Amino acid sequence: QVQLVESGGGSVQPGGSLRLSCVASTTTISRYCMAWFRQAPGKQREAVGAIDSRGLTRSADSVKGLFTISRDNAKNILYLEMNSLKPEDTALYYCAALKDGDYCVVPPLTQSRYPYWGQGTQVTVSS
Repeated sequence: QVQLVESGGGSVQPGGSLRLSCVASTTTISRYCMAWFRQAPGKQREAVGAIDSRGLTRSADSVKGLFTISRDNAKNILYLEMNSLKPEDTALYYCAALKDGDYCVVPPLTQSRYPYWGQGTQVTVSS
């Protein structure tokens, strides 16, 4: 069982930046696919992006070039750097983890593949 705890959310003006963190309870986070998802009010949860064991990432088209996912395996932390934030980025942001084999090679963007989830951290973009 892996516990995930997100932090770093808050309120920011349009055009601003935030960095979210997700601390994992396991010391073998390097072996996991890690991902960020978000759920806006009244909408279904959607993928933001994911990262494999080597640090290679996949991103949703809506955030490409604006959001960056990274991981620090030594600290068991997943990050989401968000720039040029827009009101439509307002959502509850979740991190998720999946162990699929010894190492993660192609991290999925399908939420049903991820068994471990954090509680979420709220991001509000408003002027």
